[in-house]
Amino acid sequence: MHITRRTWALSALTLATVLSSAQVFARNSVVKVTLWDKGAHSMEQLGHGDMMGMAMGKPGNNMAMAPMGIRLSTRTVPAGDVTFEVTNASKSMVHEMIVSPIKNETTPLPYDKATIRADEDAAGHLGEVSELEPGKSGTLKISLKRGRYILYCNVPGHYVLGMWTVLNVK
Repeated sequence: MHITRRTWALSALTLATVLSSAQVFARNSVVKVTLWDKGAHSMEQLGHGDMMGMAMGKPGNNMAMAPMGIRLSTRTVPAGDVTFEVTNASKSMVHEMIVSPIKNETTPLPYDKATIRADEDAAGHLGEVSELEPGKSGTLKISLKRGRYILYCNVPGHYVLGMWTVLNVK
């Protein structure tokens, strides 16, 4: 097969167009977020000391035992605009999703034991889909830089019962 300059130039132009389109597409990521719990009895766990250790950075937390949680369709997205499509899969509980930056998973969020909630301002609150009733959905679109972010529910008691996860932005 003989490759002419024109064929080579058209191939290079096509490749450049495909690559630039892929970069634009990659900067507008969609993450499907599911907020879940094991039912109304999930909150009964709140008084048990072993469940208080489900917060990020608590040693020995066994997330497989968590009565609540957040599932993501992907754990890594490219830097840029990210749209979170959030669904509360609970049949009986209100949940929310908040986004905050973190350096690592070994440092707990600033936490107020009296209110059983993370201090959103001290954690660096970047945006949220607030108080979704059971079965309801909401959307949040924010621009994220490279780094790590925690997505968590800050309804009283939910974060310490395991309702958080980490998103990596590359």
